Amino acid sequence: MNVIGIIPARYASTRFPGKPLAMVQGRSMISRVYAQACKCTALSEVIVATDHPEIYAHVKSFGKVVMTDPAHPSGTDRCLEALSITNGGRFGPEDVVVNIQGDEPFISPLQIEMLIGLFAEKKCRIASLVKKIEKREELFSHNTVKVVVGKDKRALYFSRAPIPCYRDLPEELWIQKGLFYKHLGMYGYRVSTLEQIGKLPPGLLEQAESLEQLRWLENGFEIYVNETGLENLAIDTPEDLKRISG
Repeated sequence: MNVIGIIPARYASTRFPGKPLAMVQGRSMISRVYAQACKCTALSEVIVATDHPEIYAHVKSFGKVVMTDPAHPSGTDRCLEALSITNGGRFGPEDVVVNIQGDEPFISPLQIEMLIGLFAEKKCRIASLVKKIEKREELFSHNTVKVVVGKDKRALYFSRAPIPCYRDLPEELWIQKGLFYKHLGMYGYRVSTLEQIGKLPPGLLEQAESLEQLRWLENGFEIYVNETGLENLAIDTPEDLKRISG
């Protein structure tokens, strides 16, 4: 099984324009993500998929990069175009694409490997990671995406609301009594599945929660998850960057 890691790197972030080029402890964010991904020996290849000539030129100085359409609404769409540009018949329908978040400069290669490990099962077509929620603030934050997981490691639903709802408990006791998971935004897809989901229109659930993965669930695609104990440090805003640098 061949596995390609693709790092979407969009320039025009609403909250942090030019984020991939931001300096994180002396190195650009995108160069840190790329270097961490390259440490994962389960990846056959790592490339950056960008929409901006400045990012393209910067990545070209140290790694592999392709230029993609600025109009893509999601990282999944950008990954699909990047795959079509670079494939040349090297990746078959059962091979795997890993969509690695470009704003996590300290991502662990072990997490990437954990995700890829799910594809040892042929039934796995889409994979992701979850982590146990341990803070009440995260549980009730709409910026933290929660996920309910079945016994077979299938994600049953994703939501910005705290799920499951412990109806008979006061909310301040939920985090103590219940088991909650948050979703970490790295995905893996079989090549054939990525091509299929790339053709799906947005669904009602996705539009309600603003979560792309609900489009896949709504259309019958299963998402399998592994649980990690490692925390991901995403940089969404300039304030996040200042906290890390400080």
